[in-house]
Amino acid sequence: MSITAKRIIIIAIIMVVAFVLGRLAVRAGMNLLLGGTLFGGDFL
Repeated sequence: MSITAKRIIIIAIIMVVAFVLGRLAVRAGMNLLLGGTLFGGDFL
């Protein structure tokens, strides 16, 4: 596999991870503003 193909695969993986972490950060921020549990469960 060429260097360019490896670079494209690595960038795609980084984009997916960044998208997931970004969504989680938005949910955490909304959770702090609105109150409630982050993952939909009641821990108490």
